[in-house]
Amino acid sequence: MGAGRSGSTILGVSLGNCEGVFYAGELDKWLIRNGKPALGGREREQFWERVRAHVHASDLYGYQTRVLERSSALFSLRKARQRRRLRRRYQEVAGELYRAIAAEALSTHVVDSSHYPLRARELQRLQAIELYLVFLVRDSQQVVNSLGRRGVPERRFNLPTANAYLWLTHALSVAVFLRHPRERRLLLRYEDFVQDPDAAIGSVLQRTGARAQPPDFRSLYTGMPIQGNRLLESPQVSLQQATAAAPARSRLTGVLQLPWRMVLARLAPRVASGPSR
Repeated sequence: MGAGRSGSTILGVSLGNCEGVFYAGELDKWLIRNGKPALGGREREQFWERVRAHVHASDLYGYQTRVLERSSALFSLRKARQRRRLRRRYQEVAGELYRAIAAEALSTHVVDSSHYPLRARELQRLQAIELYLVFLVRDSQQVVNSLGRRGVPERRFNLPTANAYLWLTHALSVAVFLRHPRERRLLLRYEDFVQDPDAAIGSVLQRTGARAQPPDFRSLYTGMPIQGNRLLESPQVSLQQATAAAPARSRLTGVLQLPWRMVLARLAPRVASGPSR
């Protein structure tokens, strides 16, 4: 859970390389894509075909459930009525989906990197799964710069819009995080994950009760997620711990995001920073 461009894909891939853990990718796209993966490969297609056969959701296929997931939907009275109408069925399908994925993958844990806080709020109501939330946060300057980057397939935001998006996402994420049981939530800074991935992944595994060890971060199999960022186009990737170049600093971003820096610094439980920090 958290803002886009915060590293959820590489975190999900890393967890998916742990025994008993399956990285499913951005599962909010499952209904949008009628249960079919965005990426190719016969093995991937066959896996998601089998999952699709166990989940009866044709009445929800398409974009209609976005009103339950997208933060901007909160500002529309008409969409509030749609949310009430769709909520129960949406939750039934979500429960069926997670169970089907776990059964087909022979896994005890399924990682969903959808990251929308409102989706996480809906999943909190499910009895069919035991939900653990990882609130992934990244330096605000890095996120805002990434949202404004040219030459990428994802939608681009100008500086004020990117800051407004980050503000709203943090506000909703903090609210969802704090209402979740303490023993099933964890805050993780992306910078700490890259600095000490063994400790970060170990903390997540321990928190969720997964009986696994952190993977070899030099050789990570990207697996068969239904959708994610361009990282998944390669069958194998590695996590490099090189120090990233300092982002271009925006005074506007620094001022607008300062309150969230202070709030996020106080949230717990959290993955402890590495010794070098």
